[in-house]
Amino acid sequence: MMSFQLRKDGRKLDELRKVEVVRPFYSHAEGSVFIKMGNTWVIVACTVEEKVPPFLKGLGEGWITAEYAMLPRATPERTVRESVTGRLSGRSQEIKRLIGRSLRAVVDLEKLGERTIIVDCDVVQADGGTRTAAITGGFIALYDALQFLHEQGKIEEVPIKDYLAAVSVGLVGGLPLLDLCFEEDFEASVDMNVVMTGSGNLVEVQGTAEKGTFTRKELNELLDLAEKGIMELVEVEKKILGEIK
Repeated sequence: MMSFQLRKDGRKLDELRKVEVVRPFYSHAEGSVFIKMGNTWVIVACTVEEKVPPFLKGLGEGWITAEYAMLPRATPERTVRESVTGRLSGRSQEIKRLIGRSLRAVVDLEKLGERTIIVDCDVVQADGGTRTAAITGGFIALYDALQFLHEQGKIEEVPIKDYLAAVSVGLVGGLPLLDLCFEEDFEASVDMNVVMTGSGNLVEVQGTAEKGTFTRKELNELLDLAEKGIMELVEVEKKILGEIK
């Protein structure tokens, strides 16, 4: 991989955007962060509810679900609030489900007990990779919410099984790039979002050829690139949260 080549923003091909995390962000949420990945900024807040959806009632396990929204001026042109339209867009529904699935993958839901954690992800500013930033920030906020429950004596331990992070990769001009900004995402012939645990296990891979096709060799190269970026994000999480026992 020709990582020495530079992109328009001065990064190497295999370099993440600058990551900043403000924790906690809200005074009232059980867990919250403000995560910046370059010019993509996302606020994540966790709320604990002492109940579960009807399909889980009486089963002795909990639930983690997510909400996702783009604030009106997160983008160059104003985005209409979905509360005004009266329905979620297909994109928002798909992303909220992705975030929820990803977070549930690293939590022992039986140890959570019959309670729900709602993870609200609001994009303040969008420059590509909003869903992956929401997942990485969501993991940190979720850990704090679970730690809050543990400190309150409501659960015996923090039921996190592994670290979790996500990143985008893609082929732009035939070159594999890590952590695409909006301009790169727009130009990409292949666009992929990868969610992975700290131990290197895949949770979800969303990959699409926007223009034509891509080879198995290119797929493997993109997955390797995503793993490199995700392990760097996991190191950021370790510095913030410490070692998960």
